Amino acid sequence: MKQKSRLPLLGFIFVLGCSSHSSDASSTAGGSPSLSAAGAPSVTGGAAGSGTLAGGTGGTGGTGGTGGGNGGSSTGGAASATTDAVVDTKKMAAEMGFGTNIGNTLDNTTAWETGWSEPLITQSYINGMASRGIKTVRVPVAWDTYATNGVIDPTKMARVQQVVSWIETAGMYSIVNIHWDGGWIDNDTDNNPNKGKLTSDVQTKFASYWTQIATAFSTVGHKLIFEGLNEESKFYLNGDASKPDYAALNTLNQLFVTTVRAQAGYSKTRALLIAGYTTDIALTTVAAFAIPSDPAGAGKLFLSIHYYTPYTFCGLDTVESWGSPQTTWGTPADQSELDGLFTQLGNFSTERNIPVIIGEFGVTLGQNYPRDPASRSLWMEAVAKAAFAHNMVPVLWDTGSEISRVDGAFSATFQKVATDLKLGGN
Repeated sequence: MKQKSRLPLLGFIFVLGCSSHSSDASSTAGGSPSLSAAGAPSVTGGAAGSGTLAGGTGGTGGTGGTGGGNGGSSTGGAASATTDAVVDTKKMAAEMGFGTNIGNTLDNTTAWETGWSEPLITQSYINGMASRGIKTVRVPVAWDTYATNGVIDPTKMARVQQVVSWIETAGMYSIVNIHWDGGWIDNDTDNNPNKGKLTSDVQTKFASYWTQIATAFSTVGHKLIFEGLNEESKFYLNGDASKPDYAALNTLNQLFVTTVRAQAGYSKTRALLIAGYTTDIALTTVAAFAIPSDPAGAGKLFLSIHYYTPYTFCGLDTVESWGSPQTTWGTPADQSELDGLFTQLGNFSTERNIPVIIGEFGVTLGQNYPRDPASRSLWMEAVAKAAFAHNMVPVLWDTGSEISRVDGAFSATFQKVATDLKLGGN
């Protein structure tokens, strides 16, 4: 998810996801903002099929920190013991249950981990989530912001390793990605002549980062999944935002898979999560979108999709020319829209033989237009049920409003969802 406003990409349906925490008004169609507990989400147009939740400007408080302790990867067993048969993403999808993001922390581009007013991640928080039935934790990471001449800061790498080791020790799956990080992947920066293009320098840096990450985590077991990128796939033909450049995204997804597979240990066979076009259902479920060739063989890839539909309910907090905030959700038409999109995605998943992770979904609390708590619970539950019905993994976008960053306790609204879904086995 990315907290940066955007102009419409195709039509007036919006793409939401998480990326930056900036509140400037420059246009970026696609990418994702975050549902922030502090600050009202701002809206911007995006691509067809989802929406964009942009969190309010975060405070600069704190300089961040590594959180103490020695970072280190969990062992997960000897890398030499891995076999191709270990990883089967369809089976994994059934085991990964309900997940959540640790949003606005390690993806922070202001000050590592705490710059957007979030506390340091603790093992108590991780264990608390596990004890309440969370089975998958997505760890968004801004690597490029803190790299020097293309070399990832070793203290940042160690901190991510530490958090992943806590997640693994708690018995959960983890997903580590390259998050928004300033828009460098699709050259989505102001006055950039290559905006929307996949350039050779980007490919070189992208491959270098994944070489470094895959090497650092080579001894971590198969419950760690790598995700190539977040929503930064706004590639356009000839710079025309109405014409998605699928060849560019296909090239980048293939580069991700090939690069990771060239590394040692578990990286040769671990599950990999490839990005849909701006992680949007309508823009991804097309013939032009290709599934990468995997040197490790079949059954080791996931497809990443984000879901923030309808955006008027999930994120819009001001009246705009194209729509007004929707404070309730749950009519037959609302449910029909959700069912139709998940059926479309499910059919594509079956046709392409690749299971789906809904890497982000969420609904704002609303500041100017507070959302009805019952509707928020109903929407979250409906998305999760639709995902489970199609063997997909729902991963909530959270920045602390639904799950306490202290002990992993659930808010009253989310507890209703957890109880109905029987996340804790109750």
